[in-house]
Amino acid sequence: MIIQRTVRALAVAGTSAVVVLAGVPVSAAVPPVRTIAAELDGPMGLDVLHARRALVAESVSGKVTSIDLSTGAKTALISGLARPAGVTSWFGKIFVALGVPGPGEPAGPKPTFPPASILKADKHGRYVRVHADLMAYELKHNPDGQRQFAPDGKPYDALSNPFSVLGTPWGILVADGGANAVLSVDPKSGKVRTFFVPPNPKTPECLAPGAQANPGTVGCDAVPTGIAVFENDVYVSTLGGEKPGAATIYKLDGRTGETVKSWTGFTSLTGIAVSPQGTVYVSEVLHGAPAGNGPPPPGFPANVGRLTRIAGDTVTHAQVTMPTGVEFHRGRLFASTWSIAAGFKVEHAGRLVEVPDGAFS
Repeated sequence: MIIQRTVRALAVAGTSAVVVLAGVPVSAAVPPVRTIAAELDGPMGLDVLHARRALVAESVSGKVTSIDLSTGAKTALISGLARPAGVTSWFGKIFVALGVPGPGEPAGPKPTFPPASILKADKHGRYVRVHADLMAYELKHNPDGQRQFAPDGKPYDALSNPFSVLGTPWGILVADGGANAVLSVDPKSGKVRTFFVPPNPKTPECLAPGAQANPGTVGCDAVPTGIAVFENDVYVSTLGGEKPGAATIYKLDGRTGETVKSWTGFTSLTGIAVSPQGTVYVSEVLHGAPAGNGPPPPGFPANVGRLTRIAGDTVTHAQVTMPTGVEFHRGRLFASTWSIAAGFKVEHAGRLVEVPDGAFS
């Protein structure tokens, strides 16, 4: 899945520290942050349905889990999935995005549903079926226009690898990091169309030799990861090829997909939310991760990751461990955390947390 190369490199560099820190309570790292539910396995996608309930896609355990926001009680709605990355509820249906194996990751047994697909179920997680085949769309339409296959028939890079989904008035929007595009899936027919293709970032690191995975590409892959809606606009966060300062936030016209505004200079954004006041929240899952292969710093990996708040011209941050999914619902900010802990050899460490305003400074 997305971000696995960096995670594997860091895990190898910091194996001894990871083992020592495996049992440290997450709340000790960021006291203002309240844990709602613990012992999740790779919580990536997050959808807060109402004041009492949220859905979380657990990519490692292969489950879509319903969490009671008052008690933290967990109920598995869908199980046995391969790499569920994103989840959204829309008009009484649950839609789930399935990711693909990362480079060098064991494929495991043949999955029930194909990777790079959107699944559809009823609100109880029953009658699960394939709703849209994103890989087929990528192979036919290739939204980012990059060369897909080498002469030996092997793909140069990930072709389709959806990271998040969101039900919107303009369809089920999918941030497909592998396709480098935001796709729109009709919630009834499953028809797929291209909604937005972010430009390739061209920072100095992205123009350096070897930064481009596909021949002929100039700049890093944009890699869309997060989607949020506020009024008539769609907000998209990108990973920016995991290069420093290459990640971008886009504000799009929901009807046309055209860019209205953008914010640049971020690193490895993985999720986005917008409050009714227009305040933007983004998750930076790898912020503070050590570079290179040297010994990790004290506190690693609990001090990796943060949330960033953008309110007008004021930018503040909250240290939250490895966040990906982020949702703002009726004055409360929620995030899925320790989302990539399994890559650091820390098992069952995932959390669903609530982040108060006081955590930002």
